[in-house]
Amino acid sequence: MGSTSIGRQSLSSDSLNSFFSRDVVGVARELIGWRFSVDGVGGRIVETEAYRADDEASHCFRGPTERNAAMFGAPAHVYIYRSYGIHWCINFVCLPGSAVLIRALEPEGGIDKMVERRGMTDPYHLCSGPGKLTQALGIDLRLNGCSLAEDPFELSPAAPVPVAEDKRIGITKNVDPLWRFGVVGSRFVSRRFL
Repeated sequence: MGSTSIGRQSLSSDSLNSFFSRDVVGVARELIGWRFSVDGVGGRIVETEAYRADDEASHCFRGPTERNAAMFGAPAHVYIYRSYGIHWCINFVCLPGSAVLIRALEPEGGIDKMVERRGMTDPYHLCSGPGKLTQALGIDLRLNGCSLAEDPFELSPAAPVPVAEDKRIGITKNVDPLWRFGVVGSRFVSRRFL
């Protein structure tokens, strides 16, 4: 496993703002295959989930709070929160009150750093879940509210890939929408698609 970083090909702030200033479900689907890294450590996005402002499963359903303030901020910024008091999760903000949860990456750059942070070498388990991903990329609350157009983030589009869809994971409200997306056949997702 190498420790090369992903090349800097991030979109401009205006381009990112335009891309994310849309309905979150379309954005979540289109992010599949894009490349995302933090300080050169990252890979290809292989799994996402969409959360709308009017979605009972969303942190924004009951309105703005100190915790979810970043979700009501500008598009193309990140919303980071601690899940179950254990691990961090990263979301990309779209229209106010909506965001895409980044669930899994296929590791491509900075793999040595991921192995060190995660304490394991199996490439299929380095970033195969939102908590694993943030640990591998060194993401925590200090990055909450930061712009995806600025360091330490790198986000770049890629050629379209076949996308699977399924119900979201780990929620008890509004469970029926097929708002979880992933690369068809990827072994790097957190859970297989039906």
